[in-house]
Amino acid sequence: MKRLLYLLTVVIFFNSTAFGIEEVRKVYLNEAIDAALKNNIDLQAAKINVEIAKNEIKTANRLQNPSIDAFSFFGAAGNSEPRQFGLSQNIEVAKRKARKNLAESNFNLVKNNVDYTVFDLKMDVREAYINLVAAKSILNTLEQQEALQEDLLKIAQNRVKTRNAPDIDSIQAEIALNQMITQVNTARADVKTALANFNKMINNPDNTVYDSMDKLFAEENNFEEMMTPPPTLKFPSTQEIVEKVLENRYDIKIVKQEIDIAEKNLTVVARQRVPDIQLTGGYAFKPGKYSDSGNFNNGSYVGASLVNIPLFYNYSPEIQNAALKLQQAEMKYISVKNKAIKDISAAYERFLVSVDNLNRYETKIVSDSEKLIETSKKSYEAGKSDITSLIVMKQSYKSIIIGYTMALTEYYNSWTNFLREVNDEDFELEDITL
Repeated sequence: MKRLLYLLTVVIFFNSTAFGIEEVRKVYLNEAIDAALKNNIDLQAAKINVEIAKNEIKTANRLQNPSIDAFSFFGAAGNSEPRQFGLSQNIEVAKRKARKNLAESNFNLVKNNVDYTVFDLKMDVREAYINLVAAKSILNTLEQQEALQEDLLKIAQNRVKTRNAPDIDSIQAEIALNQMITQVNTARADVKTALANFNKMINNPDNTVYDSMDKLFAEENNFEEMMTPPPTLKFPSTQEIVEKVLENRYDIKIVKQEIDIAEKNLTVVARQRVPDIQLTGGYAFKPGKYSDSGNFNNGSYVGASLVNIPLFYNYSPEIQNAALKLQQAEMKYISVKNKAIKDISAAYERFLVSVDNLNRYETKIVSDSEKLIETSKKSYEAGKSDITSLIVMKQSYKSIIIGYTMALTEYYNSWTNFLREVNDEDFELEDITL
């Protein structure tokens, strides 16, 4: 009955007009990642930066627009000087190619940043999916414990009726049941919160709500579906991991690209010292009434000028700043690489600890606890132990099962965190030489 009420609550939640929900889709982890890549609004906005950077390459490679010149003289000068009509064109020297190279380097940086955004989104979806399944699993465990506590209350009430137990047994069992009900209610709220966070990561603009499949941790350890290696593998050493994956990190690729940008920016700034050329040409004429011969005279004119000669200002401050920015980028690369080694090592060590903890739960804790709680229940039914001991034992068993769920959650999340640090969603431990 309680299970039915819970399902009805979920249905009501999903169809709440306050959330504008129209459809609920249950997805596996890989399907959730695909949905996020397709629908996430923030990602779509980030991808626009690639098009902007592509257009900036065209902007950097632009030619200077010409100017139209017209000269007409008045007064006495108009009697002796011709009228002129023509064009002026500034020609940049050693600047346009350097500017284009800088824009192309910036374009590559933008692409790297978008790739990093895509990767980070995948990791966010993984983590949110794992947390949602974990919340469901804890709820499932608590609901099972609630059902067991209801059975215990019935057993205690029957024993009290037959005078095989004191009234306090029934009171204790009822208190324990009510306490369990409050924990179940909290767990249901946690599931709704985890569901909201999961959909926040997908960030779908329509009203579709994505939900995880209901294969709970405690029911089946399907590591393949959770895109995580099984904990029974032989794992390589931390040093082998670091040497293999360091250069694949997006932050290292990005900072390398920033060095390239700084180098090209220094070139662009230095090239400002090179004067440009201005070419001028056009048509000139002089009416007959203003000429000595009385004839209409016409022809053309051409001219050339050096412009922007670095005589009074030679751009030294800009060049010095560009050189300093290059130095900053090189120092940043050393820093990022140094921090990356520590981050990868820490993440992998944490993952190895989660492997050990999970294996201990599966081989030494959970199975023995199940036998112990079953034995304790039969012992109380037979009148060989008191209800206090059984309640304490059940609470201990509940803590163990939830601890096992959390160990699984930590295992999945620590692997996700490790993937974040190596920046490789398809990382295979088998690729590391053991």
